[in-house]
Amino acid sequence: MQQISILIKKGGDKALAESFANKTGSPILDKEGPELTVIFDSKGVSLSGYKLTYQGDFEGMIRRVTEGRLLHEMLAKATKTDEIGLKAIDATAGMGEDAFLIAANGYDVTLHEQNPVIALLLKDALRRAKKHPILKDIASRMHVVEGDSVDILNARLDPVDVIYLDPMFPGRQKSGLINKKLQLIQKMEAPCSEEHALFDAAIKAGPSKIVVKRPLKAPFLADRTPTYTLDGKAIRYDIYTY
Repeated sequence: MQQISILIKKGGDKALAESFANKTGSPILDKEGPELTVIFDSKGVSLSGYKLTYQGDFEGMIRRVTEGRLLHEMLAKATKTDEIGLKAIDATAGMGEDAFLIAANGYDVTLHEQNPVIALLLKDALRRAKKHPILKDIASRMHVVEGDSVDILNARLDPVDVIYLDPMFPGRQKSGLINKKLQLIQKMEAPCSEEHALFDAAIKAGPSKIVVKRPLKAPFLADRTPTYTLDGKAIRYDIYTY
């Protein structure tokens, strides 16, 4: 992981910043650090470095889940259900956009994120979304658990209906389509090196369905052939039913 510094600006949550500093062993400075800096200010928490700044924000998801547009989302089709009260896990949460689509489908979604900086940004984005008049109902069904997904899934005892996996694929790091601000996030997340362990842990948790997001021409995750696949222009969803 890149070197992380912490900067507390006017209006920033000092207690949260100090707690994060203690947990990660990151220094609190009076200016931005040499690499990546987690900034606490009146707007919440953001990440800065390499002349870029990023703050998680679910407002950009509004257009994807309103006025009937959710029905056209491939992930919504992959997780569509007529049942209520179902539970899902996004075991590779990142900044939670895909989990948001699953929650918009009615699921109660637990998001696993092991990187402490990304988990912090995600929690802050959800905190703000839960106050938004349009986003709050969906965001209220999203809950972040910080830690390694393999360990969490292996220890899980509660039933779950759907598990979603989107492990970072090495080829994506060179894609010109990646939002430049998200490059800051990628500096902290390595491509998945535990594909088999992750898939085995997902199966052990006993879901009725596992949904895996993959680049269109990528091999199956952990060499496991899906029950069926939904293909898009650049990505596909491999669905495994049990």
